Order: sequence, then C-alpha cells, then structure tokens
Amino acid sequence: MREELLTLLQLKDIDRTGWVRAGVENPESVAAHSWGMAVLALRLCPEELELSKVLSMCLVHDIAEIVVGDLTPHDDIRGEEKHRLEREAMMKIAPQWVELFDEYEQGESEEAQFVKTMDKLDMGLQAMNYQQQSLDLSEFITSAQSRTHGTEFASLLE
Repeated sequence: MREELLTLLQLKDIDRTGWVRAGVENPESVAAHSWGMAVLALRLCPEELELSKVLSMCLVHDIAEIVVGDLTPHDDIRGEEKHRLEREAMMKIAPQWVELFDEYEQGESEEAQFVKTMDKLDMGLQAMNYQQQSLDLSEFITSAQSRTHGTEFASLLE
C-alpha cells in the first residue's frame, strides 16, 4: 500500500510540459493542475452533476502521466496511441480508477464534458497568471477559449 501511495504522489514532481516548453519560470506540476481543476469544479459545478464524480475525475484524469509523462499536442504521440499508453499506465498503477479515466477520455457523460471544460479553463486561467512573466501564452488561452466557447465560462477567459 505504501509503495502504491508513494507512486501516486509522484504526480507532484512532474512539471507541466507545455509551461516548460513556453519558458515559464517555476511551472506548476501536473498535480497542481489537477488541484486547480478540482477547485474550479468545486466552485463552478452545476447542481445537476454528480460532484463527487466530477472531483474524482479531476484528480485522477492525469495519473497515467506518472508513467508516460505529460504528453502535449507538440509530441509525436497522439490520439489512439496516446490513449492506449495512458490506459495501460492506469491499469498498472491505478486500476481502481480506470473506469473514471475511461469516462473522462470518452467524454460522453455530462460530468466528463464538464471536467474537460475545467481542464481547459484551468489551463487558460493559469496562462493568464503566467503572462505576468512577460511571456506570450496566447496559444494556451486560445486553446482554452475554443473549449469554453458558448459556455457560461467563456467570459472568464476574455
């Protein structure tokens, strides 16, 4: 049990690749991103959604990155290959949460759709914070805006 927990906590030591690539000083960890999503979800979750499922998805959606790393659209691994690698990693280190991971990845439930929006919203808001370092992070904000366009959260990224 202790080894499993120590493995899961390694997410705190993995820097977000996109921020590193963009030259951000002291970039957040993947775990910090998951926490950011969870806080946004806690504050913004519609009443009709199952909050415990939403928060659980926020916290586990990137756990596979402990094994595969934080893959971004700039990497050569995308789509089905990325999903296969991440699912294999989930089965190895956190099989108890693979159903939540699959639900998030498939994005078919309302909870998964909301969590995907929180994922992008957290990235967009974090980019706004990091722009104080005199960096052009508009690509991240634009990406976040594309996911939140037409939602009640779009104005948060203007």
